[in-house]
Amino acid sequence: MWKSAIGRISLMSRVLVIVLAITACMAAQQQQQQAQLPQQQQQPQQAPDMSVHVKVVNVPATVRDKHGKIVHNLTRDDFILEDQGQPQTIQYFSQESDLPLTLGLMVDTSGSQRRVLPEERTAAADFLNHMLRPEKDQAFLIHFDREVELLQDLTSSRDKLQAALRSMDAPQFHQTGQTGGGNSPGGDDGGQRRRGGGGGGQGRSGGGTLLYDAVYLAGDELMSKQTGRKALIVLTDGVDRGSKESLYTAIEAAQRADTVVYSILFKDEQPFGGGFGGRGGGGFPGGGRRGGMGRYPQEQRPDGKKILEQISKQTGGRVFEPSSGKDSLDKIFSQIEEELRSQYSLGYPPPAADSLGYRKITLKTKQKDLIVQARDGYYPH
Repeated sequence: MWKSAIGRISLMSRVLVIVLAITACMAAQQQQQQAQLPQQQQQPQQAPDMSVHVKVVNVPATVRDKHGKIVHNLTRDDFILEDQGQPQTIQYFSQESDLPLTLGLMVDTSGSQRRVLPEERTAAADFLNHMLRPEKDQAFLIHFDREVELLQDLTSSRDKLQAALRSMDAPQFHQTGQTGGGNSPGGDDGGQRRRGGGGGGQGRSGGGTLLYDAVYLAGDELMSKQTGRKALIVLTDGVDRGSKESLYTAIEAAQRADTVVYSILFKDEQPFGGGFGGRGGGGFPGGGRRGGMGRYPQEQRPDGKKILEQISKQTGGRVFEPSSGKDSLDKIFSQIEEELRSQYSLGYPPPAADSLGYRKITLKTKQKDLIVQARDGYYPH
């Protein structure tokens, strides 16, 4: 009996030794195979770093109550959005004032507007100082009369923008249209970009106001390359004379660039057709496509306010009209600043379209007494 038990124990011991030997051999082989693998295969696999660009229709919106006060506490479920009359699901929604901001300040320097340049310059300087955040936001400055000129290209430097604003009131600017001495307040690349006078038949000593060309070029050549929040602020009487672009192509350029246009209307109290001569010089790159479409007969004066209302409404902005004095203009800039910091950002993938023509957007809130300020359409890319 004992011998039988001892035999069984001895047999189990031998089996155990064999199993341990096989296990050790397999472990050694596994270590050897692991050592032969490339180092990157031994590391845990990670998700690939991919950047996916999705086509999205962006709709910045400002909402006010019936008293005109901005409403800040809405959610995506409070909005109703339609594209060509068809309800859309709002897939992207935020109210982020922290997003980068690109501003374009555009000043009419034609003869009828020169009298208001000092107050425009001072108020605009204060606005830029309050609005621009260093290393995050950027702005550019364009003046337009019988030509369009980029006085300061996109920059985050307040000093460069202030220098460009001051140049609009320099004596050389009024007399010869030159900033002189090679001390150009132009863009960060050290130069100015100009777009010459349109087909309005104006000589060097004649007047001109290339409003449509200015809006077109700002949208097509500057804003279209930027991301985030974008806005143009145009100070003018709204009367265009001599542009190669039309009102409609100017609006289209701003819409394609997802840019809101705010207009500050300064009425021209002088007889139509008066004014100082603009600058001479070369053209702003990428000139207009339609010769003379923005021209009006000398004897007919367009309604500048209606023109500006059309530009601003279709891009999601609005028109302001100073009553009198710098205080009023300062208040207008404060309102624009509040709007830009209080916008809702809504986005949705564009539905399949049969053509690349203009598509109508309708945005409203479920609360009936709220007023929504937003662009009224877009062009599919």
